[in-house]
Amino acid sequence: MTSPSYAAIDQYLEQLFTPPDEALEHALRASEAAGLPAIQVSATQGKFLHLMARMAGARRILELGTLGGYSAIWLARALPQGGRLVSLEFDPKHAAVARANLAHAGLADCTEVIVGAALDTLATLVQRGSAPFDFIFIDADKPNYPTYLDWCLRLSRPGTVIVADNVVRSGAVLAPAPSDANAHGAHAFNAQLAADARLDATVLQLVGGKGHDGMAIAIVKG
Repeated sequence: MTSPSYAAIDQYLEQLFTPPDEALEHALRASEAAGLPAIQVSATQGKFLHLMARMAGARRILELGTLGGYSAIWLARALPQGGRLVSLEFDPKHAAVARANLAHAGLADCTEVIVGAALDTLATLVQRGSAPFDFIFIDADKPNYPTYLDWCLRLSRPGTVIVADNVVRSGAVLAPAPSDANAHGAHAFNAQLAADARLDATVLQLVGGKGHDGMAIAIVKG
């Protein structure tokens, strides 16, 4: 018997756990129509983020890398009444698409998309004395992952959950000094995550329709 493909298993799991959803499907269509790259999380990964944010009791969520707002919809739906999601996006076009998708999903009032380089906008949040976030999702440019982690820790509190996507890179992180910039950033991020005494963390390998990658999951210690 031929083994089913990872993509087929993804489809099976999506049918079980992520039934058709007009707002999410609209976000994907609108993103494709606008020419955005199809690099958003999968439906099962979106559901995973949603459940993680709910389990963390997150009232304030920070996302690095909005793209078309697909993952932001999953995360914002985990917020309780009065909660808020702040998402940082470098590309103004992506941000405009994301804002429209969030509004279409009825989430405009509890979300904010800030445009600019994340290293600048993170610094601005710190300078403003922004209240700590309860849940942080990092899914932006990989070479800057180690620096993003430094800033995110300044915007955290004991108990904050930090999740980072794309940290296995089909195994390219195994190289001591990966030549690919994205793998190099993920390699350095994983080492930093493991060495930082303020964090308790692990990385889960993921396979599916998007190929072979992984997510890092950490909690800020007390």
